[in-house]
Amino acid sequence: MLEGISTEEIIERGKNVVMNTYGRLAMTMVKGDGVWVWDSEEKRYLDFLTGLAVNSLGHSHPAIVHAVQEQATEILHTSNLYWIPNQVALAERLVKHSFADKVFFCNSGAEANESAIKLARKYAKKNFGAHKCEVVSFKNSFHGRTLATLTLTGQTKYQEGYDPLPVGFSYAALNDIEDLRSKVNENTAAVFIEPIQGEGGVIPAETAFLQAARVLCDQYGALLIFDEVQCGIGRTGKLFAYEWSGVAPDVMTLAKALGGGVPIGAMLAKDEVAQAFQPGDHASTFGGNPLATAAGCAVLDVILEEGFFAGVQERSLYFRKGLEKLAQKYQTGDPVRGQGFILGWPVSKLGPEIVEACRQNGLLINCVGGQTLRFLPPLIVEKPEMDKALEILDEVFQELW
Repeated sequence: MLEGISTEEIIERGKNVVMNTYGRLAMTMVKGDGVWVWDSEEKRYLDFLTGLAVNSLGHSHPAIVHAVQEQATEILHTSNLYWIPNQVALAERLVKHSFADKVFFCNSGAEANESAIKLARKYAKKNFGAHKCEVVSFKNSFHGRTLATLTLTGQTKYQEGYDPLPVGFSYAALNDIEDLRSKVNENTAAVFIEPIQGEGGVIPAETAFLQAARVLCDQYGALLIFDEVQCGIGRTGKLFAYEWSGVAPDVMTLAKALGGGVPIGAMLAKDEVAQAFQPGDHASTFGGNPLATAAGCAVLDVILEEGFFAGVQERSLYFRKGLEKLAQKYQTGDPVRGQGFILGWPVSKLGPEIVEACRQNGLLINCVGGQTLRFLPPLIVEKPEMDKALEILDEVFQELW
């Protein structure tokens, strides 16, 4: 622990011992409560980024704190050589409220997506033959940082310097049905879609496109896989983003908000598909451990309470309308996009500068793709906090735009 040490000293010491893989801001977070966080200088910020869609119930939510504290006094880890009661309980909750029949637990979104790639290829080869191994994803997508998942990611900037990359991946344009049709064939094992592209600029997949993808996958015996690592677990105002379209996938990946701040990942699948995995085919030492799954159960118990999603939908619409008024006031160009509390405000210029000015004024957001302001506030945020965020944004645009 480095308590009582200045931010500047922490940064200098960190540069000496921590690998330089992040463009970190010159600040340290030391406390969080609800929608607010405090840095080591005791400055308070509205957190409208939530650890990149992780702290969806805000910081230090009582249900999560209680679950973690209680579990920590009992047992933290046993490995998956044994049955883990909390793991079973969390899987039951996920299965009950989704299309899926089975769940595999891991530790992150990248691991969940890696698991889905492996399952898709196992399933395809067992049922169709060795030729069926190709995976189609989408330009501007983001699926993780392992070699396979960064290859699955449709952004070359993440792939530079890591060649030779795994083979068998291709990329279509999101919401372009004809382009997708040109990429899917008898060799396709899976089509991998984010219902809302997060890192790619908060770009929703259109319902008609998802429906067409479902038909195409059925036609060629390919699996339809949804990556809901960022847009799942209530972020859109429903438990899962796919519910808005009515198009159910064969496989879905989750992480981020599922643990409420405790690392966890999950891959959900229909039983027919899940059967392609047998003991020894895949594993995760820490996956579904007692602590992470206790937190996951607590998260789901809160967001599945009656009226929770209706509240998210009502309050997110309020915030979206506020952003739309500001976009119109400052004539920033393309309309605000997204669903629920995953919202993107396209700006034609000054994206990083706006983010920094917001930070200086006590609001944490970020910019994706260089030109889209991204908002991922806690699902529990109320109107006074949203009004404050809109006020800060207004002040920043008055100064910079």
